[in-house]
Amino acid sequence: MTVQCLNDHLTRARSWRYAAPIALGLCTVAAVPQAMAQAAPWPAKPLRLVVGFAPGGNVDITARTLAPALSESLGQPVLVENRAGAGGNVGAEVVARSVPDGYTMLLGASSLAVNITLYSNLSFDAQKDLVAVAPVSNVPLVLTVNPRVPAKDARAYVALAKQGKGRITYASAGIGTSNHLTGELFRSVAGIDIIHVPYKGSGTALGDLVGGQVDSMFDQLTSSLPFIRAGKVRILGVTSAKRSSLLPEVQTLAEQGFAGMDASTWVGIFAQAATPREIVGRLNASIQKITRSTAFRERLASLGADALEGSPEQFAQLFRDEVTKWGAIVRSSGAKAE
Repeated sequence: MTVQCLNDHLTRARSWRYAAPIALGLCTVAAVPQAMAQAAPWPAKPLRLVVGFAPGGNVDITARTLAPALSESLGQPVLVENRAGAGGNVGAEVVARSVPDGYTMLLGASSLAVNITLYSNLSFDAQKDLVAVAPVSNVPLVLTVNPRVPAKDARAYVALAKQGKGRITYASAGIGTSNHLTGELFRSVAGIDIIHVPYKGSGTALGDLVGGQVDSMFDQLTSSLPFIRAGKVRILGVTSAKRSSLLPEVQTLAEQGFAGMDASTWVGIFAQAATPREIVGRLNASIQKITRSTAFRERLASLGADALEGSPEQFAQLFRDEVTKWGAIVRSSGAKAE
């Protein structure tokens, strides 16, 4: 636009030798607003935080806890937008197809890593179309049983399973969910045969566990904690690498002799893959400052979650490792998205 402006003025000025400097000056003045706009600091407008799940769930609550703190840090509103569907894929695709300017982010969950193998017809590639920005939080799963099951720890549970092959059942919120795949991982690690009973949602599965229709469940600590505290289910161990801050007295499954047993549901921020590295770095710094704060950690702890820290590179490595681990479990289980 500036070059065209200069050419137009010079063409009209050929009959007047003093007009060229004037034309140049006019175009220089006209170019100033454009240059200032290009150099506008980021962020200069509200940001979107896309959540691939319905309101009220663990990921949504985490988003609504993070958004106000991030808004304060960046000096712009951060608006949470729920785009639920297909295990988080709908929201992830929104961000994968967005303009790479840092104004659209995804609060992605561990299902993002699972879905790469679980779904055979995805219209985007999470590993190529998204960039890892920062981890946010981690919720461990727990192995629980109905109180009538005599096992008091994971070792006794495994002994029962080996004793009565194919008679111990475990519930899940559906095929390919974290409950299901964590159970498949434990089957592999412990070398046992337990029967998967899929439900349409965690609430129904937990209800049948409490009622004794199923023997056990690998569930998020967040949703199981009220039942554990009420004595309606018995906890046998934590599935993550570290003990939960909410139940520090409960051993991990790895501590009970099941090496390699590490499963949890994490959430973290992703952006469109072509987002400038400076913006990714700015977002990471703001998010890490939040996840290190006492107020944010206390809020997460009340939800049964632990805050995470890490650089974009460290989070990207975690994501790659999760894709590899859960890809192998999905393939060996034969699970396919329904």
